[in-house]
Amino acid sequence: MQKISVAIITKNEERNIRECLESVRWANEIVVVDSGSTDRTREICREFQARVFEEEWKGFPRQKNSAIDKSRNEWVLSLDADERISPELRTEIADRLAADPPVDGFYMARKNFFANHWIRYCGWYPDYNLRLFRKNRGRFEERTVHEKVKVQGRTETFKNPLIHKTYRSLNDFLQRMDTYSTLAAQEMQREGRKVRNHDLLLRPLFTFLQMYILRAGFLEGYMGFLLCRMYSFYTFTKYAKLRELQRHEPIAGKP
Repeated sequence: MQKISVAIITKNEERNIRECLESVRWANEIVVVDSGSTDRTREICREFQARVFEEEWKGFPRQKNSAIDKSRNEWVLSLDADERISPELRTEIADRLAADPPVDGFYMARKNFFANHWIRYCGWYPDYNLRLFRKNRGRFEERTVHEKVKVQGRTETFKNPLIHKTYRSLNDFLQRMDTYSTLAAQEMQREGRKVRNHDLLLRPLFTFLQMYILRAGFLEGYMGFLLCRMYSFYTFTKYAKLRELQRHEPIAGKP
């Protein structure tokens, strides 16, 4: 198999990082860019012989691109600390790269977990993300939130999914929602988006109906209802924060 570098960014990921690194122990190199962890994150990374760099926070895409730039191998696998490569996906990666495919990047479906429950509906699966790519062909686009890799060249898709142990609990969702809604509002402001009164009323409702009805979130039972309801609240929050920005008011929870 061609050599692979795993690129990860961290900050206080002690709860997640060990499982992530265990899942990529087979990689030729692990690069971690940490932005001021105060827990055991860096110590755990060094247990796996990762190359650990400490840098000030520059935003998601710049931080991830910094980890990519420090990678030494042709192929880069970009992961978040709460993601894991399953044994099946590892085997598929090895088989595909051994054939030296004429492609520059690979998409992976993600199995997203909410409070240890795999969410099959609500639009959460398969949730394709481009994560494995040739270093000189892929970069994260400059966005404040929901950053994605842009690859110049041909792409293909793996059959086996990436495991994503996202929100551990309702409290975890609420804490992170405050940060993400602020970033989303700032991104919308940069794009010149405007918010009107009906946005605050109708957009959250549409989010709930889209996830719960159109994307069959009701099939998830209580967990589906909870997730759809919380995403509708997230939609309301980001538009409310955009309205504050338009009025030049400070946003609570600014990262």
